[in-house]
Order: sequence, then C-alpha cells, then structure tokens
Amino acid sequence: MRTRIHANISGKERILRSLRHLLTSVLTLAIAGMLIGGAISGAHPGRAGSAAAQEQQVQGTPVRVDAVVRMPLSQTVPVIGRLVAQRIGPVAARIGGPVAEFRVEVGDRVETGQIIARLDDAVLRAERDIAAGRLTEATALEHLKRSELALARQEYARLERLKASAAFNQARFEDAAQRVAIAEAALKQAQSAIAAARADLKLAELHVAYATVRAPYAGVVSERLTELGAYVSAGDPVVRLVGDQNLEVEAEVPFQHLSGLDAGVEVAMTLDDGSRHSAVVRAVLPAENPLTRTRTVRLVPNFGPVRQPLAHQQSVTLQVPLGPERRTLTVHKDAIVKRRGQDIVFVVVDATAQPRIIDLGLQVGSRIEVRKGLSEGELVVVRGNERLKPGQRVRIVGSDS
Repeated sequence: MRTRIHANISGKERILRSLRHLLTSVLTLAIAGMLIGGAISGAHPGRAGSAAAQEQQVQGTPVRVDAVVRMPLSQTVPVIGRLVAQRIGPVAARIGGPVAEFRVEVGDRVETGQIIARLDDAVLRAERDIAAGRLTEATALEHLKRSELALARQEYARLERLKASAAFNQARFEDAAQRVAIAEAALKQAQSAIAAARADLKLAELHVAYATVRAPYAGVVSERLTELGAYVSAGDPVVRLVGDQNLEVEAEVPFQHLSGLDAGVEVAMTLDDGSRHSAVVRAVLPAENPLTRTRTVRLVPNFGPVRQPLAHQQSVTLQVPLGPERRTLTVHKDAIVKRRGQDIVFVVVDATAQPRIIDLGLQVGSRIEVRKGLSEGELVVVRGNERLKPGQRVRIVGSDS
C-alpha cells in the first residue's frame, strides 16, 4: 500500500515539473517575441529616413539660380550738385508810373500772363485818347485830299478834251496839270499822316498795356521789390520770380571724372528725400575753376515721384561714371563662394552643380563683372550653394533672373 502511494506521488511530481518547464519555455518565447518586435519597430524610422535621403538624392538638392548676363557696367563716384531754375530773376516794369495795385504776395504761385501789379495809367489813357483823335483827324484830311485830287483830275481831263477846239488855252491846261500833281502829293502826305497817327495810337495802347505788370513765365514770387504808391521807372524791378517748373541740375565735377560725361550720358540722381531719379548730361561748360580744378556740368533731370516740393538750389547727389560705359558679363554677388582663397560659382549643368573658378572685376550694385570663367546665359546657383559638392544633383526651385 505504501509503495503504491509513493509511486503515485512521484508521478504527480514529474507531471508538475514538466508543466513548470513548459510554462517557462512559453514565457521565454513570449518575452523574446516582444523584444524582437520592439527591435523591429525601432528600426523602421531609420529605414524611413534613409529612404527620404535617397529620394532627395535622386531628385536633387533644391536651389535658386540666376543667369549670367551681359549688361552696361561702369564704376561711379558721388558728386554733389544742385537744382537750378532755368528762369529766375526780377520782373521789371516796362513803363514808368506809380504802383497803384499789387495782386500778389511773397510765396504766391503765378501762371504765365497772370497780373502781378498795376501802375496808375490815367495819363497813359489820356495820351491814348489824344492819339486816337489825331488818327481820326488824319483820316478826315486824307478824305479831303482824295476829293481835291479827284477834282483836279476832272478839270485836267475837261481841258484836255478842248485841245482840238478854238477855246483851248494852253496856259490853263498846264496849270490844271500842275494842280493834279499838287493834289497827288497832298494825298500822299495825308496818307503818311494817317500811318503816323496809327503808329502813335498803337504806341499809346502799348503804354496802357504796359501799365499792367504780368508774369512772363510760371513760377513763385520770392520777393517784392517795390511797394504800393512807389514810383517805378521803365526797367525797375517789381518782384522777383522763380520758375520752379523748369529746373536743371548743375554740378562742379573734378576734371579727372569728366571722361565719362559726354553729352547725352544718363546718370543716376538722388534727392535729399532719398527718392531716386536720373539726369542726362546737356553740356560740359568749357571753363575750369583753377582753384578747385572742376568744371560746370549741366544736366536735364528726369523726375519720378517726389516726396517733397522741388526748390531752386536744392542739393542732389549724382553718381558720376569714372569712365565710358562698357557692356560686360556680370554675375550676381550671391553666386560667389570663397573656397581655398579662390572665387568659385556652381554652374547648373544637366541637373548637377559643377564648380567653376572665375576671375572677378568691378562690382556695381548687386552684380560683379566676370573677366573669365563664365559664358553668357549660363545658370549659376545663388541660394543653396553654401554646402554644394562638385557633381551634386540639384533641383531648380526658382530663378532671380
């Protein structure tokens, strides 16, 4: 009996040990599966990043490009100039007389022909009326002389018809011919008197018109040079007028900078308010200041929108070229990369970045002269060129051209 019980116990123990081994194996397999799954999951981002890098490598690094172009290029130096009015000066009285009325004040803008002042013209009007009366008198006298000439010619013709008759008198006939000549001369004298009377009347009317002082050109009154009631003679100034609508630029340019300033050359110009404009050289005056070694240059401005009203003697800055303008190859300054002490650019060839060593010249604005190393029309990288490698694939995403 004891032996049977002991055998049963030993069998149960063996079964329990087998179950424990089985559970341990299952747990081990489960834990190993979890670890393997985690390792696989952790490996996916690396594969995704690698795929993205490979895709970028296939499509190319995004870059912006700019074309190598041939354009006018000249180095400039700033020169201070000023705006000058082409029409400026006193407006003078054209006849003498006391000032009876002022129509303008300092600062007023006037147009061509606008009344500035009036002189007392009572005497001038009376003189005009006298001249008109003399013309009427001369016209009447001319009519009288014309009638006398007609009468003299009639008498001469009547006597001439009597030549064949016994009643013809040679002396009377000759007297009639003489009276015709006298009447013709008197008529011419009367006609001359009419012409003189008309001229006197026209002069008197001009004097009356001159009593009204008008603006000879559009501008602004900068100064009143006489006052109400003051007597002015012919030629005396009444006001000072500045024609600010017709301005030129005047600059004193050093003689060594004149080689690029031929007539017709256009230069950049900046006003005091910062606005940018241009001006065209009209003339270089053939007179040099021996103290400053400068010559006066006159330019015709081309004004764009201005922020403040323009004024006579207003300062401007001209960009005077140091020499004649020339057309040359240029590249944008952002395309230049310094590597090992050399200037290089990356040229896009068949969707790849190819480095090119170049020789640079003058810089004007954002562009630099290229003496050698590039050809017109080639595309160079201006954005994204800092980390490019020779032969690296690129993808153009924009152009600055």
